Amino acid sequence: MLRGLSLRLRVFLFFCLLAVGGLGLTGVALYLGSARAPASGVPQAFVFSGLIIGFGLMALIAGVWLLFDENVAKPIERLAASLRAREAAALDLEIDTDAARYLGDLAPAAAGLAGRVSEQTLATAQAVASETARLTAEKDRLTALLTDIPVAMVLVSPAHQIVLYDGQAAEVLAQTAPPRLNALLFDYLNRDEVEAAHTRLNTTGQDVSAQITSVDGRQSYATRLRPLGATAGYLLIFDDSVAQIAPDEARPLVYDFELLEMPGDQAIEARSLEELCFVVFDTETTGLLPHKDAVVQIGAVRVLRGRLVRGEVFDTLVDPGRPIPPASTRVHRVTDAMVYGAPDIAKAGRQFHHFTRDAVIVAHNAPFDMAFLRRDAQTMGVTWDHPILDTVLLSAVLFGASETHTLDALCDRLGVTIPENLRHTALGDAQATAEVLVAMLPMLTARGFKTFGDVIAQTRKYGRLIEDLN
Repeated sequence: MLRGLSLRLRVFLFFCLLAVGGLGLTGVALYLGSARAPASGVPQAFVFSGLIIGFGLMALIAGVWLLFDENVAKPIERLAASLRAREAAALDLEIDTDAARYLGDLAPAAAGLAGRVSEQTLATAQAVASETARLTAEKDRLTALLTDIPVAMVLVSPAHQIVLYDGQAAEVLAQTAPPRLNALLFDYLNRDEVEAAHTRLNTTGQDVSAQITSVDGRQSYATRLRPLGATAGYLLIFDDSVAQIAPDEARPLVYDFELLEMPGDQAIEARSLEELCFVVFDTETTGLLPHKDAVVQIGAVRVLRGRLVRGEVFDTLVDPGRPIPPASTRVHRVTDAMVYGAPDIAKAGRQFHHFTRDAVIVAHNAPFDMAFLRRDAQTMGVTWDHPILDTVLLSAVLFGASETHTLDALCDRLGVTIPENLRHTALGDAQATAEVLVAMLPMLTARGFKTFGDVIAQTRKYGRLIEDLN
């Protein structure tokens, strides 16, 4: 029963038990003493003495508990979180032995063990880095080769989800919406035409040519579907993309081949954190009142299979339709001149909604940013019904409610650096929040919170933190 409680709460309950037990024993002793005493005024004296003893005992136990909580329970939680960060998230963070100075040799011993493990893994890390460098060089050569081939291509899973796209294909897809790994191809191309071509591909086992229109009907593409042999899925090639896009610059590949083997549809609560796609976003606004102020900038990045997808970024200024107060400009550096000609919230919101499709939305103090989006949902013509995670609450789950949970504090705790010129920009803060999320995901798994449902159940315990922030 007590296993699900935090260390500090269990310590608090232990001291509560001491208090209740002490008061009970004092009451029993006073009762027995008063029963044996003469009746003339002595029982009243016993009652008065008992009250003094009771209040004194409560004050003493409360004081000892506060000292114990501050100097033992809290340092143990911090030490455990630091070790978990080093072990699960592979972060080389210094262990604060001074904060745990009252724990005897525990903190120095833990720091020494962590350092020893770091030294032992250094050789392995160097070997991995060497192999990674070799693979990166091969990928760069492949990318350079594909850059010289004027063909836009998309690798698609059997479930019609995007597994790989090159730079040219990204520009083709972007004519409809921002390209996204793991997105359904039907988010960009007409479903009936794709499925008809795919049926012919499965029937013949050979290349199939098809004229396929975009999902909005504004574009039409001459395409080929090519089988992948023994590998499941197929390759979609845009044959007429050469006339639209000149291969005059490096066009990197964006891919994750493990998406070819992703399991089928499953309730999101039962899906593991590794399987989920996250869109981490931030907004900059004209002020702090969602019912009154307006968005001036939206920035977002995508995290897939626990890694940042470097080629998938959403970054746009938004015309708020009103002057931006100078006090707000001093914070986020967005001026009236910068948003002149930018899309309004209706257009920008629709574009961002497409970028977040089939993803878990993540933000730092998410209710604040989501309030702005939901207020204008009708204007955008969309519904913001995504599952949501808040990094404030994730921080509370991992580090305890009593810690500081600002984005700057989280970055310091997890070794994430926000360049000064990007702080308080939508994309800069979104990038920092995403890096924090990537560091925390393995820590959550190591704590036994392996599914999305597990994590949500834990964050609900700290909902009061968000209420206090807003």
